[in-house]
Amino acid sequence: MYDFAAEPGNNELTVNEGEIITITNPDVGGGWLEGRNMKGERGLVPTDYVEILPSDGKDQFSCGNSVADQAFLDSLSASTTQASSSAASSNHQVGSGNDPWSAWSASKSGNWESSEGWGAKPDGAGAQRNTNTPDNWDTAFGHPQAYQGPATGDDDDWDEDWDGPKSSSYFKDSESADAGGVQRGNSRASASSMKIPLNKFPGFAKPGTEQYLLAKQLAKPKEKIPIIVGDYGPMWVYPTSTFDCVVADPRKGSKMYGLKSYIEYQLTPTNTNRSVNHRYKHFDWLYERLLVKFGSAIPIPSLPDKQVTGRFEEEFIKMRMERLQAWMTRMCRHPVISESEVFQQFLNFRDEKEWKTGKRKAEKDELAGVMIFSTMEPEAPDLDLVEIEQKCEAVGKFTKAMDDGVKELLTVGQEHWKRCTGPLPKEYQKIGKALQSLATVFSSSGYQGETDLNDAITEAGKTYEEIASLVAEQPKKDLHFLMECNHEYKGFLGCFPDIIGTHKGAIEKVKEGDKLVATSKITPQDKQNMVKRVSTMSYALQAEMNHFHSNRIYDYNSVIRLYLEQQVQFYETVSERPCAFCMCSKSRFR
Repeated sequence: MYDFAAEPGNNELTVNEGEIITITNPDVGGGWLEGRNMKGERGLVPTDYVEILPSDGKDQFSCGNSVADQAFLDSLSASTTQASSSAASSNHQVGSGNDPWSAWSASKSGNWESSEGWGAKPDGAGAQRNTNTPDNWDTAFGHPQAYQGPATGDDDDWDEDWDGPKSSSYFKDSESADAGGVQRGNSRASASSMKIPLNKFPGFAKPGTEQYLLAKQLAKPKEKIPIIVGDYGPMWVYPTSTFDCVVADPRKGSKMYGLKSYIEYQLTPTNTNRSVNHRYKHFDWLYERLLVKFGSAIPIPSLPDKQVTGRFEEEFIKMRMERLQAWMTRMCRHPVISESEVFQQFLNFRDEKEWKTGKRKAEKDELAGVMIFSTMEPEAPDLDLVEIEQKCEAVGKFTKAMDDGVKELLTVGQEHWKRCTGPLPKEYQKIGKALQSLATVFSSSGYQGETDLNDAITEAGKTYEEIASLVAEQPKKDLHFLMECNHEYKGFLGCFPDIIGTHKGAIEKVKEGDKLVATSKITPQDKQNMVKRVSTMSYALQAEMNHFHSNRIYDYNSVIRLYLEQQVQFYETVSERPCAFCMCSKSRFR
């Protein structure tokens, strides 16, 4: 169905869209199958990239409709089928399904993620790849001082090494070497962009917020998330000591007797200084668990995007590690996420048995989705419904406006980046060459008194060529960091429609409480409990917004200061270039 370029040395098979191959081994595992092309060449191909033809092979664009054909397809790509169904549900919002109060979320969130990332480019622009891999990434499985992570042959069906089309591809356009980024907006990958359908996880079995609001008796969980009232309103309780996690030392490993390769990273929490190793898919697992558990109350930004081809290139690995570092730092800074059991287990497991035990425990956690609010205890009086609704509207209005502003800056920044790395340097180069050509012409006159003038014009031309290089390199020093910050916040802000939708649904459900009491569907005590619980949800939203605002102020203060300082330094560097026509002043021509 799509073009796939094989990575050298990985036993992969290059295929083109529309090409027919023969499947020689459908059970390779990990989202791969082995195929043979018309030339007799064999290799591995992602199952998501092919479509199984009917036995007669007449229709090359659709699968057969027989039960046998469908069963064969399902057996080939069970994981692919799950990803596809998830992609089809990408517009599903928390609390949808049969809940009539989820309409606000569904209608409002459609516009939040419409614009592409700041590195978008036309299709196929990422075809050129550097296939050389740094030597230190081609050796060894891991690090001698760190636990090597779960065994590659474990029973958790985590064999998929290729980064399938679960989300849009990591951006690399014709200016990517300058942009230092990753491609977002590839048409094929964008079509597969998805959110995880939360309703398939524990805590999302019932539609909307009724599971939490109408529960007769909330179990008293062992874990408690207190909410206190500080100088700026409700806030999470921050731990007495904070920590970060250093993501470093990417190494290339292999499995399946060397058939497949992967990159793993060393993670070192600053509070323990003990390292563990994780592959990207382990980060992806952590993201899913955090999203499932906390996604109704806390925005969990997505990970750096996945990519099939070019994933062993030095530039890609460097950018992925940079973004994984930013993501981990963000999680470590959150007082609730950083102290959660699943996050701590991800960083501190000691052996494979401990990892598997913690992993399965996290996957069976019932305090997820809307039920996360049952663990929260505001140390403040209950709010009335009018105030709750006003707070929710204010958050929705601000986050939508900020989302628009961030996207606008990303668009303008992308255009400026392309101009700085393309047309603008060329213009300076043209001016420089034109000045030098003019000096050459003047020199041919044979007139003895113009040497100083000609030298000055030549130097001016060279200066313009130097300025062209400075202009082309400058975005890496300032705009890159501003764009990365905005890109990160775009991910945060994209989470708020679901969160606001959950709160809106809860508010509407409470408003219906009087009717439900009148028709004896619930008791007055049930209605009172609903108001109390929606008040808890409101306190959680306000606490999260206070955390969000404090981080926003810190982050933008830092990144804009850096941007302006680098801009000042750039113009100072330009102004320090020798003024060629100061030489001309020495000439007899004044």
